Amino acid sequence: MPIAIPTLREGPVTLRPVRLRDARVLESELMENRSWLRQWEATSPYAPMSFDTRSSIRSLLSHARAGSGMPFVIEYQSELAGQLNVSSITWGSLSSATIGYWVGERFAGKSLTPTAVALATDFCFYQLGLHRMEICIRPENAPSLRVVEKLGFRYEGLRRRYIHINGDWRDHFCFGLVSDELKHGVLQRWQDGDVPPDAATIPSEDLDAARHPLPTIDR
Repeated sequence: MPIAIPTLREGPVTLRPVRLRDARVLESELMENRSWLRQWEATSPYAPMSFDTRSSIRSLLSHARAGSGMPFVIEYQSELAGQLNVSSITWGSLSSATIGYWVGERFAGKSLTPTAVALATDFCFYQLGLHRMEICIRPENAPSLRVVEKLGFRYEGLRRRYIHINGDWRDHFCFGLVSDELKHGVLQRWQDGDVPPDAATIPSEDLDAARHPLPTIDR
């Protein structure tokens, strides 16, 4: 079933559906922030990195028509600042989805990303009726770790060599949130200062394990 992608706003932050005509601006932003974003970019172990932004947008919109994704553009004060994708939407007994995002370096430190994540999560919980949202983050990605800490996503574990990022399989810390944990929503809980202070705390043994990548076997 296709998903109607909404436009969501909070202060200077807007989440709106991505459009094909965004391709040129998105590509420019990605290239301008290449050194900032490269270390966090999903890559393919089977093909070289492509900057065919129009093709990427078409793929994202195809997932939306299939009911498995919601691709957004993030705007800050009406300026395109990045992207947020709700992906792997699963209905039925699981009723879950995953969130991924990026923003340009000049927008860092403006609370843009946690606001966008909170808006998307609240929509998924209270409009789509999903039960669980997940965010997976590389151990080295301190800015993203601060996002889940601010919003109170609960730490769920270390996944070894989980996603192909920047040319190799990378470990990820995974965080989750279920709608039952919230009284009024992610955004309001954050704004009210009611986020559990230790929800996103990573155990020392997982921090230590992430510093020692799994050995690979030559074949």
